[in-house]
Amino acid sequence: MKLVVILPLLFLTVLSCKDSTKENQPNVEVTSLNQILEEYQEGRYQLYPWEATFAGDARFNDLLPNFYSQEFLNKEEAFFVDIKKQINMVRNGDLDETDLLSKKVLLWEVEMQLSGRDFPGELLPMNQFNSPLLMFAQLGSGASAQPFKTPKDYRDWLSRLDSFIPIIDTAIANMNKGIKLGYVLPKTLTAKVIPQINSLVTESAAQSLFYGPIANIPDDFTEDDKTEFTDSYTKMIEQRIVPKIRELSTFLSEVYLPASRETSGIDDLPGGTLQYKNLIKLFTTTDMTASKIHELGLSEVARIRSEMELVKKQVGFEGTLSEFFDHVRNRKELMPFTDPQQVIDNFNAIHEKMKPQIEKLFDNVPDTPFEVRRTEAFREASASAQYNPGSLDGTRPGIFYVPIPDVTSYNTLSDEDLFLHEAIPGHHFQISLTQENENLPAFRKTLFYSAYGEGWALYTESLGKELGLYDDPYQYFGMLSAEMHRAIRLVVDTGIHTQGWSREKAIEYSLENEAEPEASIISEIERYMAMPGQALSYKIGQLKIKELRARAEAALGDSFDIREFHNRILESGSLPLALLEEKIDSWINSLKP
Repeated sequence: MKLVVILPLLFLTVLSCKDSTKENQPNVEVTSLNQILEEYQEGRYQLYPWEATFAGDARFNDLLPNFYSQEFLNKEEAFFVDIKKQINMVRNGDLDETDLLSKKVLLWEVEMQLSGRDFPGELLPMNQFNSPLLMFAQLGSGASAQPFKTPKDYRDWLSRLDSFIPIIDTAIANMNKGIKLGYVLPKTLTAKVIPQINSLVTESAAQSLFYGPIANIPDDFTEDDKTEFTDSYTKMIEQRIVPKIRELSTFLSEVYLPASRETSGIDDLPGGTLQYKNLIKLFTTTDMTASKIHELGLSEVARIRSEMELVKKQVGFEGTLSEFFDHVRNRKELMPFTDPQQVIDNFNAIHEKMKPQIEKLFDNVPDTPFEVRRTEAFREASASAQYNPGSLDGTRPGIFYVPIPDVTSYNTLSDEDLFLHEAIPGHHFQISLTQENENLPAFRKTLFYSAYGEGWALYTESLGKELGLYDDPYQYFGMLSAEMHRAIRLVVDTGIHTQGWSREKAIEYSLENEAEPEASIISEIERYMAMPGQALSYKIGQLKIKELRARAEAALGDSFDIREFHNRILESGSLPLALLEEKIDSWINSLKP
């Protein structure tokens, strides 16, 4: 389920089309397309103002509309319907290659935004991974994209804090409606949300995460400003935010948890089977069926198990593969750290180790700075490692967040693989190069299709040996384990949401086939329950990129240049897989003798 927001609509108008065959007549169709693309991006920022904030555009930093309200949902739908009508008026024959691709991408985007709207996702407004409180707390901490550098920044955030109250009211009302209509979370997921909410309830404002901007107020503010903001933030936190969060917590504990369901899959909800089909298309950008994906997952699990057996033999371990999983889960040599900073230092060392090899695979690297940070405490217990993009202007770095809830049990098995995926050359290269690409229209700089983006990141995990990594067989086994993790997702996600698999059956299957700790596996299975279909995107995208690379290598032979292949994959930004395949096939054909 995607969190979305809107402001007053920007209704677009298409330029009237004149006879373009007349001499010196400008190409009005292209002009019209360019205007649609520009106004679409501006419209999105008004629809979803936090997108502008994360992109470094401060114009909407004080705005936060009630994205759970029916009024918002109606305006959102009208916006995408209008865009679809306009883009369909632009003639393909008058567009160059870049503009034609932009038109195809925008059509895909609006069609997916309009699909599945019969399913009332607003009645399921939060889970342990997607919640307005999680995003809001991250922004309000003062350590994320919301700026706190000027007095205006501080007033902007107060406005957003004020707007947050009705959002929570509407979320509670929607969950009550969901209880009546049969749209509720699985009980195990509700149980995970409640501690997250409770962690934001404090006795005093100074203890609150939302007090971070005051604790770090700039020294150059006037004393009057400091006093004003300290008083305003204290009152807002103590009199409005904390009481509202406490009200939400009470509702979840006393009303919603008892009403939550015992089943795990979305197919148990009214209209859930059709919605899962929509989500497969959204997250894989393909028309693959759940059954085909399930069978593909079983095949990949079997293939990767055979490779794991070879590593087990290489390190001289005698025993079954399941016993080897236990061995790497509990191997003390893989849990060497006593201080969280050592984990961060290890990732930075991995970066230094691979730097000399980067230019062999990439001749275009981003200018956006990059850093590794520990995940914030309020979300660390249930968070996965993740990458947050830098700002479009490059002033805010890309950040690789690493959760370290217990450093003494932190296992380094997959650290090299994880850095490749989340950081370099995975998400940091892919997203930063897209944002820095001046040839792309604005709306394509912030698009992210999971099949492309996560597929690319998973593909880059296979580049480890070419980048000077995986010289330790345990680190290579970590890469296989990570790939197995994504293959298992194809099996368990479809199993949970189309074949009646219970949470417990999915956990058992994962334990039998991968080396992840049981606590991590449980968290992952509950993630698939919370976000149906999203986990399918990784392996589907990776296999497509590997297929395209093999096709190019076979067709071009000695003239194949891996750096140019990577340029072609990355240069157009995030694309649905069918459009990516068209692009690479066209490139291959242009180079054939």
